[in-house]
Amino acid sequence: MRYICIIVTIMKQFLFFILALFCVQLIFSQDVSNIQAKDSLDSKYKEDQYYFGVTYNTLTNMPNGMRQNGFSSGFHIGIIKDMPINKRRNVAIGIGLGYSTNSINHNLLISKEQNDSYTYEILENSEFTKNKFVQHLVEVPLEFRWRTSTASTYKFWRIYTGVKFGYVFASNTKFKNASEQIKNNNIKDFNKLQYGLTFAIGYDSWNAYLHYTLNSIFDSEAQLDNSNLDAKMLKIGIMLYIL
Repeated sequence: MRYICIIVTIMKQFLFFILALFCVQLIFSQDVSNIQAKDSLDSKYKEDQYYFGVTYNTLTNMPNGMRQNGFSSGFHIGIIKDMPINKRRNVAIGIGLGYSTNSINHNLLISKEQNDSYTYEILENSEFTKNKFVQHLVEVPLEFRWRTSTASTYKFWRIYTGVKFGYVFASNTKFKNASEQIKNNNIKDFNKLQYGLTFAIGYDSWNAYLHYTLNSIFDSEAQLDNSNLDAKMLKIGIMLYIL
């Protein structure tokens, strides 16, 4: 009789386990069906996104003696239009429009002459409290985009890479030491058109970001010791993509 009670108890537990497993499977199947139905209803979704980024800026290919000092920053904001190119819609081409401002703290003195030309001089000592230039750009990013998203998934992995074209519509320099201040606006020796490679990788909204300009930020008129200033800019930071 005792064995019969044990067998009955085991059978009850087994039946309860089967019933619970069936319920879980039913709920899971309904969730999957709901997700699939939602995806099918929104099969033409796009990742049209606003972006906002903060970067640390550094110059490469600087002339001998030129160096950066302090923190050089960049701020970037804009919107990108998403154009999927496959059926799953997780591969796309993106094109956008944005604004960027970039500053570089350095020891290159940029002075304006009376004939509206500019001279450049390396400051060998550190007897200045401020010396930087700032550029403001309208930018057009063009990206190849891959992600693990679906129409109902808002957190996913992404890799975006491409090129970015920028037009410098305003610029200025600021120098300050104990005895004088020098300010110049709209430096004509800056290249108006700047272009470079971009790369972003991350999960959800947060992404590591790189941007490297392929052409010099100065044009051929910018000369230091009869040599062209061929400095390029590397931007390293964080880019946030927001739907």
